[in-house]
Amino acid sequence: MAEEITPPAATGAKEVAKPKLVATDAASHPWVMSLSAGVPGAVVASKTFAGQVTVTVAREKIADVARHLKQAEDFAYCVDVTAVDWKERAPRFDVVYHFYSFSKNDRIRVKCGAADGEDVPSIARVYLAANWCERETFDMFGIRFSGHPDLRRILTWEGFHGHPLRKDFPLEGIDTGAAIYPEEWPEGGGPGASDPNRKVVS
Repeated sequence: MAEEITPPAATGAKEVAKPKLVATDAASHPWVMSLSAGVPGAVVASKTFAGQVTVTVAREKIADVARHLKQAEDFAYCVDVTAVDWKERAPRFDVVYHFYSFSKNDRIRVKCGAADGEDVPSIARVYLAANWCERETFDMFGIRFSGHPDLRRILTWEGFHGHPLRKDFPLEGIDTGAAIYPEEWPEGGGPGASDPNRKVVS
């Protein structure tokens, strides 16, 4: 016979209220202090929330910030570069970076503001992994990264109208009148067909 389990409510037990998470100022955190000293004028604001440090930095100093975090604080891996579109706010976008340190087994979030049409310095020469992430952010949000070695669309195709993750992009999409890929490529055609170094595997 299966043992009956009485729900906690029936025993009169009260649910323990979970403590509310509150963001706290992180100006005295060692990583933030290191950034402030190593890249003067870079840190605009900082906070700790749910055990994670977020630092807002000046847009024009983001490449120097990334270099400092990699070289001085051993954040060797750029996990992601993305953005948030606030649409009605100025500046319109937050460009958000996540860096990870294997030696610390910890991560730091860095963000900078960018107005619509305003370039953000690329960090692709500091972190190779940022190359495609910046291309995706450019494709989806229309944010340009100055100094990027090959800034072009990566998820949509050249000639696509608009940037799908902007808040003003229509939910139903935009009819461009052109398919991304036809059902069949002509012989010798397809992506990369014009590349003289392309190898065809039979």
